Amino acid sequence: MIDKQKASLAEAMAGIKDGAVVLIAGFGNSGIPVELIDALIEQGAKDLTVVSNNAGSGRTDVAKLLASGHVRKLVCSYPRTSGSVVFEEMYSAGRLELELVPQGTLSERLRAAAAGIGGFYTPTAAGTKLAAGKETRTLNGRDYVLEMPLKGDVALIKAEHADRWGNLTYRLAARNFGPTMAAAADLTIVQARHIVELGGIDPEQVVTPGLFVDRVVHVPNPKQAGTPG
Repeated sequence: MIDKQKASLAEAMAGIKDGAVVLIAGFGNSGIPVELIDALIEQGAKDLTVVSNNAGSGRTDVAKLLASGHVRKLVCSYPRTSGSVVFEEMYSAGRLELELVPQGTLSERLRAAAAGIGGFYTPTAAGTKLAAGKETRTLNGRDYVLEMPLKGDVALIKAEHADRWGNLTYRLAARNFGPTMAAAADLTIVQARHIVELGGIDPEQVVTPGLFVDRVVHVPNPKQAGTPG
């Protein structure tokens, strides 16, 4: 009997290794897996590369993970947002590497990893510092930059519904990065607000099939991003 449910956050986070590339879904409160981030800090893996849309706000969620000292490198689109004090402190002090990726390119690099695509050309960033060191081709009179897939060792995902096979639905903007990151990692860990019986999700409503999910933990009352804890 397939049952991907874990009894605790600690059990869900077991085995994450030092140096892992961790994809953290987000795009606002609906998608930031606050409890999984806290559990990753407790788990203790170090020298991590974190891939996320932004660097968090205040000193909670992604910012809390950065401040914990477990992250070596951040790959994101918007490191400097309102309240991103931790990123600014750490980057200014030389304690954090940054790879800046335009948001559409970030999403497509994740999708390429999920789909097994070896790379793709995009005009985004052509002629800018972000294209430095990357192959550029001129196609039909326009410059395109070669971007490579962005694969994770681990993905941390926040879902609205899950069943024991790992079939998922999402709430609101959580769907922006959740499904792609879930498919782009070797190990996908999900916190779900509702656990339903098999068949409890209409097959037509499944966004992420259980094929892409390895572990599910029930978090019935998730904290909102920006909530200290």
